[in-house]
Amino acid sequence: MSPEEAAAQAEPVPVPELQIVDAQSADPAEYQWVSRLVVVFADTPNDPAFVDQMRALRTRPEPLIERDVVVIPDTDPDAASPWRARLHPRGFSLVLIDKDGQVKQRKPAPWDVREISRAIDKFPLRRQEIGRGDLGE
Repeated sequence: MSPEEAAAQAEPVPVPELQIVDAQSADPAEYQWVSRLVVVFADTPNDPAFVDQMRALRTRPEPLIERDVVVIPDTDPDAASPWRARLHPRGFSLVLIDKDGQVKQRKPAPWDVREISRAIDKFPLRRQEIGRGDLGE
């Protein structure tokens, strides 16, 4: 059997998916030191900014997966999730939280994956992960 034939018969490599966890079922403590969080708030799932943000995250998830990102959408202010109690959003809000549990950035408008990835790459913990912690940039 040629290498090409063997490759054609090989099992497909599973593609990792972006982890999206509902705000009501996501305990903030379980992500500390494990994942970076992109928390996306809106007052309704029909908010155009929320729809645009979630579409952008799903369209190009690879850079987020590489950075250990979990997305937490929260579109129900009446549910009083632990995320709302901690972060006090008003309307649409995008919040970036590093693995240490600290809020690193808040944005009042959607961001594309490239902007989010660049912001994460400036976090001190991320710089350590990629071996650039000693660059004084």
